[in-house]
Amino acid sequence: MKKIIIGLFILIILLLSQVEKTNNIIIPENAIRYRIIANSNSEEDQALKEKIKKEVEPVINPILNKSLTIETTRKEIQEVIPEIEEKINKYNVPYKINYGNNYFPEKYLYGISYPAGEYESLVITLGEGEGDNWWCVLFPPLCLIEAKEEDLDEITYSFYIKKIIEKFY
Repeated sequence: MKKIIIGLFILIILLLSQVEKTNNIIIPENAIRYRIIANSNSEEDQALKEKIKKEVEPVINPILNKSLTIETTRKEIQEVIPEIEEKINKYNVPYKINYGNNYFPEKYLYGISYPAGEYESLVITLGEGEGDNWWCVLFPPLCLIEAKEEDLDEITYSFYIKKIIEKFY
């Protein structure tokens, strides 16, 4: 009887670990991420990050809407960096823009885990860059720019991400 109970316990643990694994959608390795990091977590710095995000959206949205290959997305990102700088300069704050390989910490979004690591990305760092950040994926286009976490449930979001990844790969 003890062996049966231990066997069932191990089986349940294995099944639960498989369920958890299927809930993790991994962004493709050759994706391009986009990140804006606030100077700090003060209300003022977080509000500024949001203002700059909204200011830069009209520059980024066309890339999301028309890029069908990673090569064209790379080219379009490099072409709009001066326009992004122009938008941020209005706020008279120190910043850095880096397009290349940048570190991303582990992130949980809508119940999905995205692993930490170095990723090809466009990163805008405001001031010291020690605050919370906003991020998305430019290619394949996984930016839900207007969506809020409370507007999407985990199942809908997971299905949407899977559908987009399958479209591009």
